[in-house]
Amino acid sequence: MVRILHAQTVLTDEDLRRLKKKTGEDSTKEALSTAVQHYLECESTEVGELWQRRLERLVETK
Repeated sequence: MVRILHAQTVLTDEDLRRLKKKTGEDSTKEALSTAVQHYLECESTEVGELWQRRLERLVETK
């Protein structure tokens, strides 16, 4: 059984506008949902590997 919870956060207006643009969503709810889902599924968001992956991308682009 899946348990659904309500969560809140505080963002600046500018950060929320950027998030909506980046996710392609018009509503705050959908933009946050899309961003969280991506964060949970994306391999690049593992904290231990985050900096290593960023450095690898920098080296590849040069």
